[in-house]
Amino acid sequence: MSFEQNFPRTGFVRLSQILGPKGPIPVSKSTWWQGVKDGLFPKPQKLGPRTTVWKAEDIRALFEGTGHE
Repeated sequence: MSFEQNFPRTGFVRLSQILGPKGPIPVSKSTWWQGVKDGLFPKPQKLGPRTTVWKAEDIRALFEGTGHE
């Protein structure tokens, strides 16, 4: 099964669901955070002091190449 089929269409996802090998984006954490800082990857939302999430729609648009903001 592909990531596209398993990845949520809506809601929030954690970093472990985004980055490989489990997730669809095959980069390291440091590369991911640099990409967020540089504006290449979507900005996260904080749900609490130790909980950072991203919109599933934004991540899906990133790996599907649709450019959704």
